[in-house]
Order: sequence, then C-alpha cells, then structure tokens
Amino acid sequence: MADTLTPEARSAHMRRVRGADTLPERTVRAVLHASGFRFRLHRKDLPGRPDIVLPRYRTVVLVHGCFWHRHPGCRASRVPGTRSSWWEAKLERNVARDVEVAAALSSLGWRVVVVWECETRPAGRTVLAERLAGLLRGAASGNSGDSGESAPVQ
Repeated sequence: MADTLTPEARSAHMRRVRGADTLPERTVRAVLHASGFRFRLHRKDLPGRPDIVLPRYRTVVLVHGCFWHRHPGCRASRVPGTRSSWWEAKLERNVARDVEVAAALSSLGWRVVVVWECETRPAGRTVLAERLAGLLRGAASGNSGDSGESAPVQ
C-alpha cells in the first residue's frame, strides 16, 4: 500500500514519534512505583541511556516497542510492505544495537531486563508486575533467579 501522506505530512507525523516517555515506558514506571520500587530515568552515564535504572538492584529495564525492536513472535513486529528492504535493514540495526547495549551493560555489572510493549497492555499488567517484582526481589536477596548468563532477561 502506498503512503497516503505527502512527504511533509509524513515528516511531521514521524517527528511526533517519541523516543522517551512513551506510554509503555510510563506504564512500566507506574507498575514499578506501585510495587514500591524507586528508579532513575535515562541515565546518560550508562550505555544506551537505559529507560529505567534501579541502582539499588543493579538492574536496568529496557522498554522495547514490538515493531521497532522486532519482538519475536509478536504480530506487531511485521515489516511494512512498502520499502521492505529498507525497513528490514533499519530494524535489524535496531536489534543489533540492542544486543550491543545489553552486552555493554552486563559487562559493567548491570542486570538487563527487557519489557516488550505488548506486555504493558492492560490485560498483561498484573503478570508484568509479578515478573518485575520477582526479578528485583531476587536481585536484592542475591538470588538472581537466572543461570548466570549475561543475556537480557526476557
């Protein structure tokens, strides 16, 4: 399907796409805050400027949009039909950058938790709250709950 907007209108539309303070990010922050966790936002001294940083738990939360970060198995992660090769390359660069940022954070001793946009929808918020609370409480007690890998916790 061809783009129905003029180049100027498309540009104006794309300028409104936010990189920070998105609805999924605000939702994750609300869930964490309601569970009693305190955090910092977008720390510039950490690789990739993580969305949410919980210094007490040495944990960062990266809130990924399903489309922009290619959530495996999610219907929102489809490549657009027009200019698909351009989109494929762009989205693959995003995924490669995500891997690099997670590796850099892990090498600095930070635990990386990825929350996908589709997990923040109202139906999944209770599950999300339980998952985050379990991960963070496990980190506080010294029991990380994982096998020691440095890969992001999905």
